[in-house]
Amino acid sequence: MKIGLISDTHTKVGRSQKAIDHLKRCGAEFLIHGGDIVKPAILEQLKNSGLRYIAVYGNNDAHLHEVHDRYNLVQEPHYFTLSGTKCKLMHLPFYMSADTEVVIFGHTHVFECDVKNKTLFINAGEVCAREEPLSSCAMLEITPTAFIVTRYTRAIGSKTFDAIHYTFERSPK
Repeated sequence: MKIGLISDTHTKVGRSQKAIDHLKRCGAEFLIHGGDIVKPAILEQLKNSGLRYIAVYGNNDAHLHEVHDRYNLVQEPHYFTLSGTKCKLMHLPFYMSADTEVVIFGHTHVFECDVKNKTLFINAGEVCAREEPLSSCAMLEITPTAFIVTRYTRAIGSKTFDAIHYTFERSPK
């Protein structure tokens, strides 16, 4: 299963749409937003993507409670299963225990993917391009034997995304 990951879109509606469109072109079957959505229009983009999705509240998203019932918004930490894999989703990196196979988070605006204690920790970075002049998103592919992560970056003003691939062998169950 291929899971498109975005986070920290803040007010950048155009950049979030470009990231969602790119992830869909790359075969995403599910979308996850790691928080700091900020604009309801970004939730509408997720909903209109035609894919199943989930989004977690970030520290800049309290006002989104007004539209909670219209979108698949969850509070952190949120536990769920995708493709037979236990996952945890949060925005703030407060619940970083290795109590699932995959931990997805945001907030830091920094891309991260590494395995600690048999758990993949992944942060897609920032779509908004606030910290550096790159808009970042990621794809997590779950196979029976591996987690394959692709980080996509797009320089502001560019139409194309660059890709870097990482593969992590899954621990036997």
